Amino acid sequence: MPARHHLLALLAECTGDEIWSVDHCRQRRVPESWIAEMADALESGYQTDSETIYTDDGMVNQYHGVRDVDLAMRIAKELKLPINESHLGVYSRARLVQTIKNAIEEL
Repeated sequence: MPARHHLLALLAECTGDEIWSVDHCRQRRVPESWIAEMADALESGYQTDSETIYTDDGMVNQYHGVRDVDLAMRIAKELKLPINESHLGVYSRARLVQTIKNAIEEL
């Protein structure tokens, strides 16, 4: 398990609405096993802006990376917080990440 201070630094970068490229994950020292587990080819949806994936070059149809909400949930699991994927049905991605951050501050 990565050191607690490293997990907290990663969590601080999470917003819930970002997709981290595999290179970005490696630069931030996300464990390789986590990258392998969570990296996926994600597709844009076009019904709402929050479903659309943007890069520095504009809108894209697909992007391979790790959703930072998934990373935040993995960090919560490592820190023994009772967060699971069912929370995504209740909270927005950003709200879930903020909930995780708040819970960790209360520990």
